[in-house]
Amino acid sequence: MTKKLMTLISLFLALFFLSFTIGRYPISPGTVALILFSKIMVVPHSWSAGMETVLFTIRLPRILAATLVGSALSVSGAAYQGMFRNPMVSPDLLGVSAGASFGAALGMLLAFNSVSTQLCAFGFGLTAVGITYAVGALLAQKGEPVLTMILGGIIIGTLFSSFVSIIKFLADPYNTLPAITFWLMGSLATINLSDLRVAVWPILAGTLVLTALRWRLNVMSFGDEEARALGVRTGLLRLTVIVCATLMTATAVSISGIVGLVGLVVPHLARLLVGPNYTHLIPVSLVLGALFLLGVDDLARVLFSVEIPLGIVTSIIGAPFFLYLLVNTRKGWV
Repeated sequence: MTKKLMTLISLFLALFFLSFTIGRYPISPGTVALILFSKIMVVPHSWSAGMETVLFTIRLPRILAATLVGSALSVSGAAYQGMFRNPMVSPDLLGVSAGASFGAALGMLLAFNSVSTQLCAFGFGLTAVGITYAVGALLAQKGEPVLTMILGGIIIGTLFSSFVSIIKFLADPYNTLPAITFWLMGSLATINLSDLRVAVWPILAGTLVLTALRWRLNVMSFGDEEARALGVRTGLLRLTVIVCATLMTATAVSISGIVGLVGLVVPHLARLLVGPNYTHLIPVSLVLGALFLLGVDDLARVLFSVEIPLGIVTSIIGAPFFLYLLVNTRKGWV
């Protein structure tokens, strides 16, 4: 596992550096290296001020955001799949993406600034999951609690998606509606360092907690009865995992928009590499998610003369893998 993880980290670091050279304004790898090195030591200044502005004002925030969002969605997806013992589960299972979409659309309709819109998306993402969890808790005694929560998430997600449709119907078709539509497609084009300073803390906190709970996630994969027999408080653990994964996903969605299938596809790729043991699965999912989304964002920037929304590219890449999962689901959960 260590060798595979180190290989992934090496690939990520290489792509992280190469991403600085990719874009409409080409900068050679040697110049990028000199500019980055100049922040540590004094080197001969042979580049224009515009190059330094592109690197640190435009590309650095975007590269860091792709790393942060990709790792957050992947770790959340891995945690959800183990918690619900279902290979088809993704981080938006309980309605967080639909709630965040409604919050962002509402913020744009009310002409909020970008920070307020992100906070609105974050708040409604958490609200949607809170409603789902409350519905699941109320109906848990009438059936399987996990199944009840999943069905509740589907209903709440559909409800908030309907709210988004209402806002799109009411929005100004020349200004607000295009902004809402573009946000729903997912993009990192407008990200800045201020956004990242706020987003990094909830994602970091959620990742640390899920990493600390990794052995309990292994136990939960065998089912609630077996976990309780081994002394795990399944209700508290499920609530903790849902809170952490929701916090990470809501934060990621609030700054990037809807980036589909990352939390579904990447955990499965990680599981193919290192198996279902969460001691290995969480760190590999984290690095692989960052590597995956950073690579996809680079493609979105250079494939065509006009930048493609990030969510479209991830869906095009993830859809064939999703079909593969549908074909092989009957083989069982591991």
